Amino acid sequence: MELRQLHYFVRVVERGSMGRAALELGVGTSALSQQISRLESELATRLLQRTSTGVVPTEAGLAFWPQAQLAIRHAEAAKSAARHARLSGQVSVGMAPSTGAVLGLPFLLAMRERYPDIGVRLVETLSGNLASLIGMRQLDLAVLFQAERAQRWSVIPLLEERLFVIGRSDAFPWPGQGPLSLGQIAALPLILPSDQHGLRALIEVAAARVGVVLDVVLEIDGLAMLMDAVRAGLGATVQPGAATARLDDPELVAREIADAQARRPNLLVSLSDDELSPAGLAARVVLAEVARDLATRGKWPGAALYET
Repeated sequence: MELRQLHYFVRVVERGSMGRAALELGVGTSALSQQISRLESELATRLLQRTSTGVVPTEAGLAFWPQAQLAIRHAEAAKSAARHARLSGQVSVGMAPSTGAVLGLPFLLAMRERYPDIGVRLVETLSGNLASLIGMRQLDLAVLFQAERAQRWSVIPLLEERLFVIGRSDAFPWPGQGPLSLGQIAALPLILPSDQHGLRALIEVAAARVGVVLDVVLEIDGLAMLMDAVRAGLGATVQPGAATARLDDPELVAREIADAQARRPNLLVSLSDDELSPAGLAARVVLAEVARDLATRGKWPGAALYET
């Protein structure tokens, strides 16, 4: 039995209509009906009965209704107590520079609001370094991009980012309009991280799958220096959507890569649950909530949640 199902059942009884309840809950009528059916199957009894004027509870539904309301109130009280507890401690969190550009500050603000007594150490470095730091227990959690590096730890899929080609509009001829294929990108001089960088590996694998050889004219591992070179017109670069969050130069353009394989997964990786401190567990929940909220509200450029 899920708390969500109890919410759904109570709202249907209160509104006397599947349609009105679904509208208020922000879910489809069919999805709402399925959840109610699952609840009834688990209880092995019919809770609601359809009539010509709407939906009414059965005798079992009337008996279940106040208990469902009580369970919801208890759950809300438990959540409130957990959120307002004066949880303290230290947590260290790692992000790649591109991820930090869009996620770092919202996460810090959310932590300060929800857990003001938890001290947060935020480390911004390359994703390969982040994996090593978790392995050495110098980080509690981090956003990584390769699952195979995180097999020993707790891994939560967050979202997937589209990749973009970024460059000066006047530095070289840009092919066509709109999204670019990897084949079109092969005609551009590129500035990319070195081959030890996860993003570089992802781009090279995607290009190889379609038989494309990229023209890499410079390798720079620091995002700030790399973008300085792009602004100077030395070439274009390929970066995830998060990297476009700090683009404030009107001479730079960002064109999405159309190929479906040119996507970067974002994984929330942490020490295992039995190793993670209460502060670390709290930070992990907040980080996941903030990341998904940014993607849902369109505040994380090019990001989409994984289908569940």
